[in-house]
Amino acid sequence: MLSLDKVYHAAFKLKEVIRPTDLIYAPKINPDAEVYLKTENLQVTGSFKVRGAYYKISTLSDEEKAKGVIACSAGNHAQGVALAAARSGIKSLICLPDGAPISKVEATKSYGADICLVEGVYDDAYNRALQLRDEKGYTFIHPFDDEDVIAGQGTIGLELLDSLDDIDAVVVPVGGGGLISGVAFTLKALRPDIKVYGVQATGAPSMANAIKDGKRERLDSVSTIADGIAVKEPGEHTFEYCQKYVDGIVTVTDDEISTAILTLIEQHKLIAEGAGAVPVAAVMFNKIPVKGKKVVCLVSGGNIDVTILSRVIKRGLMKSGRSYQLNIALLDKPGQLKGVSKIIADLGGNVISIHHERASEGEDINGCYLRIVLETRNFEHIAQIKNALTDAGYCIVQ
Repeated sequence: MLSLDKVYHAAFKLKEVIRPTDLIYAPKINPDAEVYLKTENLQVTGSFKVRGAYYKISTLSDEEKAKGVIACSAGNHAQGVALAAARSGIKSLICLPDGAPISKVEATKSYGADICLVEGVYDDAYNRALQLRDEKGYTFIHPFDDEDVIAGQGTIGLELLDSLDDIDAVVVPVGGGGLISGVAFTLKALRPDIKVYGVQATGAPSMANAIKDGKRERLDSVSTIADGIAVKEPGEHTFEYCQKYVDGIVTVTDDEISTAILTLIEQHKLIAEGAGAVPVAAVMFNKIPVKGKKVVCLVSGGNIDVTILSRVIKRGLMKSGRSYQLNIALLDKPGQLKGVSKIIADLGGNVISIHHERASEGEDINGCYLRIVLETRNFEHIAQIKNALTDAGYCIVQ
């Protein structure tokens, strides 16, 4: 059973492998609240997952350690288990879907794990891991629905109370629910007045739906840039802990997540993966009541694939009014482009790209379209440019 003693014991054991992560004041995340960031993206392996994995492995018997451990993950849990096993001097085998990004496969190998690539998707890899567990006698390290793993994640709650007085609320990402279960249990045991809120992506609201409907449910599919919390079904234990200790679960869109990632990069020089940025998104966009409160956003990880980071930044720029695409219908005659460019330049807009094409069949034979991508300051700046173009007689089309 999960207990406060177990969380304190986990904190003692984890001194051997983790670093207590910094709590950073972040005044610009939401000007109406006093916001802090718990930077688990700067944890060893780049995520909080090593906490639960290492504590679980530390509780195994010598016989279990001799046989080794097995896990299934395409991300942070794999790396946490791999490092924890290596530090404990035991073998680890990680089952991954064969479509997992090469960067994540190589990162997991680098921490000392053996890799078993399984044809198919995560569920196929999970089933193969259970099959190998039964055949070889490995101990399966569950990513979230295990009370030792939950206790390990709960050590973050102890660190928060040691770092900051008078916390009003803590905002935590939710996938399977292991992290928020541990943090909420610990905080409510020691400071029951602290509110604990969970955040999921709108494309993967498994725990939010379960809490709303009062029962565990399995989603047919999940779709979000926050792949670390793209979980179809919450755990049995974690669902119960969330029902008992969590004050509410909200969702954020991929556009809001992208904006939060961009904000963390620009304002705090922090790289967060989608799952790590969802608490920041929830606070930025006022999804939870934080006005006048002292709030901690738990940035759970920073292992974002660099190949998608540029796309995320582009989405974030558009969502925050920093980038905009103008489509203008023109007459195809000399000087049109010059006139448009002068208006944009005079108002301080910066043209990033421009595409000019003549109108298609069935439209004005002298017509053409101008598609311009701009760097802008904010939505007010975009409106100012559009109004000036319209006042000058140009036709903006959607």
